Amino acid sequence: MKPYIYITRKLPEAVVESIRQTYEVKMWEHEDIPVPKEVLFSEAQKADALLTMLSDQIDEEILTAGNQLKVVANLAVGFDNIDVKTASRLGIAVCNTPDVLTDTTADLTFALLMAAARRIVEAAEFVKEGNWKSWSPLLLAGHDIHHKTIGIVGMGKIGETVAKRATGFDMNILYHNRTRKPEIEQKLGAVFTSFEELVEKSDFLVCLTPLTPETKNLFTRDVFKKMKQSAIFLNASRGPVIDEQALYDALVAGEIAGAGLDVFEKEPINAEHPLLTLPNVVALPHIGSSSVETRTDMMKLCIDNITAVLDGTEPKTLVNKDWKPLVNA
Repeated sequence: MKPYIYITRKLPEAVVESIRQTYEVKMWEHEDIPVPKEVLFSEAQKADALLTMLSDQIDEEILTAGNQLKVVANLAVGFDNIDVKTASRLGIAVCNTPDVLTDTTADLTFALLMAAARRIVEAAEFVKEGNWKSWSPLLLAGHDIHHKTIGIVGMGKIGETVAKRATGFDMNILYHNRTRKPEIEQKLGAVFTSFEELVEKSDFLVCLTPLTPETKNLFTRDVFKKMKQSAIFLNASRGPVIDEQALYDALVAGEIAGAGLDVFEKEPINAEHPLLTLPNVVALPHIGSSSVETRTDMMKLCIDNITAVLDGTEPKTLVNKDWKPLVNA
């Protein structure tokens, strides 16, 4: 009997056709609708492998639904949707997709910064709605990016790559991270600061920190009050690292100039979300790594990780490093 792989979102057939001869493969039939929990539970009861999305909650109930699950491959760098501790206890490998999306996510993050700074979305809608009647000196005037100070909270690989792009705009680069990165300081001229100093000095504050118990609601109303009134806040990490009500209140009060958000506390959001009512907010639907090339590479990496585990070898990008393949896998 072939090992059974369940994929929680419809992927291009060209990506999965290579494994159909060796494995039994089934996909959820929708590209843009999450698999219901009851369906996921039913499939997990018989699956040897799950290829999951960040929106899928892979909790203890799912991990213990059956007795043959060997690997969960998450189509994301983050894995806060997976109960890694329980997976490790059960001998289930957890894999993610780092590195292959670094440049693409950094591109999007910097594009979000530029869009928020120069009011790109607002200006495009202004033209489409027929409101452009004449030229005026301060028509939709935004903020310069060049020679300004960018503060990056979370100097991982994506943070470093965003900083690299900032050098092309002659920006001053500040960063805050759990550990100092001397090699980045030397290579890019970045300056390590305390969180408080970064908040006070940044013209553009870019949040790229992972979601942990320590970073949840890291950005509160008090934090926003300490930022420059001309500052713009960007979040391309995880929605729950900010207090969205606090951000809304800070924007309405004029305590900061604008925001660019690729992530939200609860996704997807609806059109009535308070932040969407503000003209100085650029909102995107969590598309940081969404290029055709990168998403395809992420899918292939997930499949490579799954086949490695089912073949009894160590996958390329293992999250729970204490996992060991079963002798008779």
